[in-house]
Amino acid sequence: MQSRTPIYYVEVKKGTKAFKVDSKIIESLKKSLNTKMIATMKKEYVDCPIVKQEVVFLICYNCVSHIRRIRGVVHCEGKEFKLKEI
Repeated sequence: MQSRTPIYYVEVKKGTKAFKVDSKIIESLKKSLNTKMIATMKKEYVDCPIVKQEVVFLICYNCVSHIRRIRGVVHCEGKEFKLKEI
């Protein structure tokens, strides 16, 4: 397996209200994540260095450039902003 090295380290920020996320993304995440965790992640966002705007963390989590999240910091490969196949 080829190792992926992060180019960007992006801090996860918390919003006050839940952001709207496509239902297809949420349904695909219900297979691997707890419902309570998904509800919490709907309120989180990141300043995406690729798109240069705020992105809901659930969308960032499904991006092909997302490597991992450790202690509120997302490790991003920075190649392209594209969602994984659902």
